[in-house]
Amino acid sequence: MRIASVKAYAVKIPPAETGSGGGSEEIESYGDYTIAANAWMSIYSRNHETCLVRLETDTGLVGWGEGQAPVAPRVTAAIVDELCAPLLLGRDPYDVEYLWYRLYSAMRERGHVTGFYVDALAAVDLALYDLLGKAAGKPAYKLLGGKFRPDVPVYAGMGGAEPAEAVAQAESLLTAGYRALKLHLRMPNAPLLAIVEAVRLAVGPEIELLVDVHGTRDVSGAIELGKGLEALGVRWLEAPCQPEDSRGQAEVARALSLQVATGEWLRTVWEWREWIAVRGFDVAMPDVARTGLSEGKRIAALCDSFNLPIAPHVGGGGILSVAATVHFSLAIPNFQIMEHSHDALAWKGSIAHSYPVPQEGRFAAPQEAGLGVEIDEAAVARFAV
Repeated sequence: MRIASVKAYAVKIPPAETGSGGGSEEIESYGDYTIAANAWMSIYSRNHETCLVRLETDTGLVGWGEGQAPVAPRVTAAIVDELCAPLLLGRDPYDVEYLWYRLYSAMRERGHVTGFYVDALAAVDLALYDLLGKAAGKPAYKLLGGKFRPDVPVYAGMGGAEPAEAVAQAESLLTAGYRALKLHLRMPNAPLLAIVEAVRLAVGPEIELLVDVHGTRDVSGAIELGKGLEALGVRWLEAPCQPEDSRGQAEVARALSLQVATGEWLRTVWEWREWIAVRGFDVAMPDVARTGLSEGKRIAALCDSFNLPIAPHVGGGGILSVAATVHFSLAIPNFQIMEHSHDALAWKGSIAHSYPVPQEGRFAAPQEAGLGVEIDEAAVARFAV
């Protein structure tokens, strides 16, 4: 069996309902993208954007993968088509880890050791595991060494600019069966703590709360916030400092008793090694649509050797990213909890006939071969840009 075809798709799925967009003073907008004005914040798309990869063998077997591309998915797709495909065609797909390393080595001398290039490798890697699972008639976690647990607990992401809004979201998610909630909050410490306190009072002490501030704090501000969150029984503070500041975040982690979680932007063991060396976090958050399953397993093993748990990031990843993360979460010993976006799942699933859905805040171990997603190729073609 040899790889006969490699095709990347930059996908852009419009939201079911169009919001008001960036008409406020706080948000600048241009085309499909928005960004917070006068702040060092990330670009976001109004659509769900990602990069899919379709591999087909000379026997007609097809595997699908995804490289997380919440913006500019055509960049990742071009890398797959122009750089990865020539190195993959004619290869044995069972050489999956060799292929990741061969592709990675092809550009490391030029400095492409992270970012869009490695995201493209992740897309290929996930497609290979989907393909091999189908060839073997086994779910992908079996190819990763088998499952360490019967199912995968998740937390549901939520927001809320005011206490009442956040409480309403939290109560809705509890009704849907979730028992752990992550609040995405970027405002100053005092109003942020007021929102978390309101949610804590509404949901009670038995519900786990996590807070993600998306790198918006300096060290002293993060420590101040963390102390306030500790008083409210919050499980972790996520991404308190900017991605470049491993030593600053290590200082935050040492100062707080609650967990400091981070790492969605770290794609390889070499990047993770630097953060582990300074003990820059308590919980590692690799994203398999940026690392791939092959490198993700190596990252998990590295973290396990330092007694560090894994809470996989999903964020803007699409339906294949969600499914691959379930397999990853089953197949590592040091798993803690998985990220999940309850409200976005059907949106992301617009390109699939079927996909995993959590029940009562947990994903069951998939029984289907490969990643367990049945891609709707007509829908992919419709949403491709």
